Amino acid sequence: MVGAIGHDGGVRIDYDEFGLFHENAAEYDLPDAGPPVVRRTAVEVESGRSVSALQWGRGEPELVLVHGGAQNAHTWDTVALALDRPLVAVDLPGHGHSDWRDDGAYDPVTLADDLVEALLTLAPIPPLLVGMSLGGLTSMVLAARNPELVRSLVMVDITPGVNRQKAKAVIDFVSGPQNFASFDDLLARTMEHNPTRSESSLRRGILHNAHQLDDGSWEWRYDRRGHARTSEAAGDGDGVDEGPDVAATPDVAATASPLWDDFSALECDVLLVQGGTSPVVDDDDIAEARRRQPDLDHVVVDGAGHSVQGDRPVELAEILRQRL
Repeated sequence: MVGAIGHDGGVRIDYDEFGLFHENAAEYDLPDAGPPVVRRTAVEVESGRSVSALQWGRGEPELVLVHGGAQNAHTWDTVALALDRPLVAVDLPGHGHSDWRDDGAYDPVTLADDLVEALLTLAPIPPLLVGMSLGGLTSMVLAARNPELVRSLVMVDITPGVNRQKAKAVIDFVSGPQNFASFDDLLARTMEHNPTRSESSLRRGILHNAHQLDDGSWEWRYDRRGHARTSEAAGDGDGVDEGPDVAATPDVAATASPLWDDFSALECDVLLVQGGTSPVVDDDDIAEARRRQPDLDHVVVDGAGHSVQGDRPVELAEILRQRL
């Protein structure tokens, strides 16, 4: 993992995007069947701008997984390994390996338009669309406005009732620095704000979601322009692909949020997966969601915070398997 010494004396760290899956498997006692079948692909969503994704397995995708703000497709690695099903994990625009938007707009409605274009190529009608936080609201908007493309929707620890108060702990982290003098400095800050997560998982998360500059320093990989603006309204993720994230939505009362109208318009089956220790979804949110979708399914994952796929990936994989 450690490479050569940089020209300023900083240690260069080699990064192989597909070389860490064995760590995910080992940490969660998953069968080690060798390197998984996974490749990176890209779809042009408009002239000169592409959305990147990870395609897992062979055959038609059974799931599409959409990460939260300030995260990337690798947040789902352990879930994908546990499921062992053909699936697509998308890098939202401005995240991971997807191109950044010139306008810096990463709200759910704008992102849903890009996601539609990507899914029409990668998975035209997946049996299951799964979105966490910002990815959950983006998937919700897509499903509400393109009902023919979504058979079933899973929203992971998010409703349109998200607000600044619920997101305070996450906002405190994302408001931190963009650059770090060393990997150890970046890891130390990340561990401080994620005390329940293992060091190995946070290390993987950083390697997938930050990159090393020529002088040996490190910076987050995602486009922070949109997060800087929207964090004043609601808050975003901690920059770690397996850490917490909060979707960028206006800080308004749950029943007043315009995205609740999209939630009401959903025609597909909907499952809300809630992190048992997360403050992002509360009882009022659940009540409002049930009022608008009386057939809503709701599952609480004990011991999981906002980033359920990072805290309890095997349990989440089993929930998704049952949904399939």
